[in-house]
Amino acid sequence: MSMGIKSCVAVFSVGLALFAQAEDQPVSVNVTGIQSGTGAVLESPNIVIFYVDDLGWQDVPLNDLGDPCPYETPNLVKLAEEGMSFSQAYASAPSCSPSRAGIITGQHPAKIGMTHVYLGAINKARSNAQYMAPYLDVHLDLDLLTMADAMKQNGYKTGHVGKWHVGLTAAQYGFDFVDHDRGFHRGMGDRTKDFATATDRRYPLSKEKYPPVSAKHPDGISYPYDQVTESALDFMEASKEGPFYLNLWHWMVHWPVLTRNGELLEYYCDRMDYPFPPESGDMTRAGQQNPYFGAMVTSIDWSLGRVVDYLKKTDDPRHPGKKLIETTYIFFSSDNGGAEKRKDEIISDNYPLKFGKTRAEEGGIRVPMVVTGPGISSGSRFDGMVSQLDYFPTILKLTGGQIGSEYKKQLSGLDISPVLAGQSQTVVDAAGTERQSLFWHFPHSSPDHMQSAIRQGDFKLYKKYASGSYELYRLYQNAERCDLEENIDLANDPEYTLVVQRMAADLNASLEANNARGPYLNPDYSNKKAISAAIVDSTFQQSERQARLRLDSNGPAVREAYVMYRCKPGSLEKKPAARGGKKMDQDAALYDVKLPAVISADGTVVSAQIPDGIPAYCFILIDANNFQIYSDVQASNSGL
Repeated sequence: MSMGIKSCVAVFSVGLALFAQAEDQPVSVNVTGIQSGTGAVLESPNIVIFYVDDLGWQDVPLNDLGDPCPYETPNLVKLAEEGMSFSQAYASAPSCSPSRAGIITGQHPAKIGMTHVYLGAINKARSNAQYMAPYLDVHLDLDLLTMADAMKQNGYKTGHVGKWHVGLTAAQYGFDFVDHDRGFHRGMGDRTKDFATATDRRYPLSKEKYPPVSAKHPDGISYPYDQVTESALDFMEASKEGPFYLNLWHWMVHWPVLTRNGELLEYYCDRMDYPFPPESGDMTRAGQQNPYFGAMVTSIDWSLGRVVDYLKKTDDPRHPGKKLIETTYIFFSSDNGGAEKRKDEIISDNYPLKFGKTRAEEGGIRVPMVVTGPGISSGSRFDGMVSQLDYFPTILKLTGGQIGSEYKKQLSGLDISPVLAGQSQTVVDAAGTERQSLFWHFPHSSPDHMQSAIRQGDFKLYKKYASGSYELYRLYQNAERCDLEENIDLANDPEYTLVVQRMAADLNASLEANNARGPYLNPDYSNKKAISAAIVDSTFQQSERQARLRLDSNGPAVREAYVMYRCKPGSLEKKPAARGGKKMDQDAALYDVKLPAVISADGTVVSAQIPDGIPAYCFILIDANNFQIYSDVQASNSGL
């Protein structure tokens, strides 16, 4: 990572008051977007990305297959009725951080080297593991253009509320207003009874009543105060005089599975035939029968309703006679597929989709998605493949935003605004070529999880790293559901040999084009078939601040080498440097990120210059046999 564009950016205040006083004024921008319902082209529409954590494709009633979804989301259903829903929408990864990084940068997680959530963690693999995951930098590369950067350059106020999880804070990546508070999704002492009250100091119940209604509560129920929702509403109110871009990214419905809303939990206990309050312990009924999870899903829907209600009631100062809802695009989705289980607790069920979060199968990457806004027909639906990587180029088109051609070339997604406008039934690139495929790369976790995948038309192919094999499934046939459950592996069927060969070649080409990293061979594997590079000497010359490794010349040469600055010498298992917060050390961005090291011509010596003030360092090596080797963390300041 080079420290360029943003390395010296000051930490922005997360206070709304300071945001409201910001000196940067929106610039006049000539834009071309899709037409509004009246036929006029809307200038600089607002953008809201409402992002949920771990909400599965089957956790809402938009794509019901099999038994109806028991979780009530009336506001999301209404949003879909007013806009366009997508039956084959995909996150760019099966876990949180990479999907978020994909939306923020518009680039594939494999391309930017953020493929899972364990940022800055150095963990050696066990001796019984053949493969190990690549090291992931502790934060997103500060030199990448983000959507917030682009929107600011085009005259927008930018805000991020809620979960971030790509390192540092959103303030370092182009956002004017930042509030990373968890809202009402925090651990509680006893989830069966420690509910919010009207006089709760932190989570007072609302005086207003909201759905669901029931015989016990015919006027609806109250909801606890949620800072995530309230901060989003405050940001929109403070920004309505000019165009705004808002990320409202909830921490729910991620674990812990709980709710502070006693009335809402009681409602789901009654519906699912549980006593109220529930008995202590795990919820272990199969399927979608967890009342805590149901309450979480409906709480997210309540938050969505608050946002939409604000937009519907508030005049747009820039467009007299219009409400903000008429000049705002809302993108609703989830960061990955649903989490089905945690230890003994059954959270939800993604069936008929296979598996869930942290898996590249359909249950881990297919997500609910709705887009509403000017020019989008009510109740419309698109059944083609779309990706959250499409958000960046689509939002640029909808807002008329301009970025440099060098940045446009880096975007991994496609502009889907013609689909939103009803002008196209296919997603096409700038040359008019229809989208052929999407791919995923997840070199992490257990051997079964370590895989890459590609979707082309009706088929889905998996590259399984542990076994060195491929699996092929036919999800659809003639536009009808075929093997959505991914139960019938066709890879060894002679009829599909050419399909496997073609898709494998395309997947491998995509991995190479995006510089996909890992998984790597584990040098500590007890049954390894090849030898790995071995470090025989490590030195640090204090006067010249030069770190140096010498490797065994009888082993494989090093083909990639990186140095990484650490806070202190010692075990590789030490926690990484501070990842940021409201008060973040400016130097935190220097630590726990890979920087290129120098490799000698014969690949047996690795060296790097260590700046003054850096207390410790280590090297990460990739050798010619594809082993990943960590050096010990060494002191680079005297006295440590």
